Amino acid sequence: MRRWILVLLLLTGCLPALQGVDPHRPPSPDSWGPHNAPLEWWYVSSYLPEAGLAFHWAFFKAYMPQHWRVGPLTPALFFPGPYHASHIAVTDLRANQKLFEERSDFRFDRPFGESQVAYPPLRIEQGDWRLWQESNGFRLTAGPIQVRLVPLKPAVVHPPGYSGTAETGRMYYVSFTRMALEGSILGRRVQGEAWMDHQWGDQLGGPSGSPTALSALWDWFGLHLSDGTDLMLYRVKNPRGEVVQVAASAISPEGQAEALANPRMTPLESWSSPSGRTYDLAWSVEAEGLSLRLEPLRKEQELLSASTRVVYWEGPVVGTGSWRGVPVLARGMGEFVAGPYEPPGGLFR
Repeated sequence: MRRWILVLLLLTGCLPALQGVDPHRPPSPDSWGPHNAPLEWWYVSSYLPEAGLAFHWAFFKAYMPQHWRVGPLTPALFFPGPYHASHIAVTDLRANQKLFEERSDFRFDRPFGESQVAYPPLRIEQGDWRLWQESNGFRLTAGPIQVRLVPLKPAVVHPPGYSGTAETGRMYYVSFTRMALEGSILGRRVQGEAWMDHQWGDQLGGPSGSPTALSALWDWFGLHLSDGTDLMLYRVKNPRGEVVQVAASAISPEGQAEALANPRMTPLESWSSPSGRTYDLAWSVEAEGLSLRLEPLRKEQELLSASTRVVYWEGPVVGTGSWRGVPVLARGMGEFVAGPYEPPGGLFR
């Protein structure tokens, strides 16, 4: 028995020291490299109306919750991680269909995963799905997505610097909100604009710390306005579905970020998916100087992720309204998280 106690103590000493979010210390806008955070992701999305396409790529880096217990055992002792997952989803509006693919390196014989995340410069690899930084931009190659991305504005920190609350956990939040994009998707030549996010923090696992629980749900928009302004809007909900945070930021054509006062996100129309989940897809969003109505371009955009065990809706949206007294058009992407997902025959079923 003493020998097993000694082994467990030695294993505990091998766990990585993970850092959460200090709400009083916002990140630097050039924080694009990996961090020792419980959860981290990088995200690129784009709606390309001329090509009738939209896509998103997301790469997740996460550690097994260190406080999660299975009886007397702490799984994180044996799976210290980090582990990684990637998602790509392409919406073909001309064909009225979507493609979703995902990857994960969580394996019992790979206790530290097998993907690569390096910085500087930023380089992310999961097999032949890669994002890497070049002198003045980035390249993304992931299945049917082969594009080059060049920032048109400097990276920004979204006020107050993070999303979430003490109850749900928080995530630091930086973005390139408008990037020039060119390349090919589904073999189709494309040119347009994209959005790129980086978030990291401690928004992982519900109150029990179980990998199948979620401490937060959210509704999010990343939008380009016709006057050159970019908008980020989101609301965070706790596991009971109660809204605990609503935030909005505007990035001027010159690249300056500011928080919008009194943001409101009001659902107008809902849609029930084939899986039986309900999503709010049409919205009225308002803040000081802002009034928009947003609608999806395609409803059936639900994604059932076996790699991250999350169900979410992601797809292109458009809108009309006004910004500071001037009529504007809006276009971009929306993301609405419904909750946890346990695939048939899943590990934690």
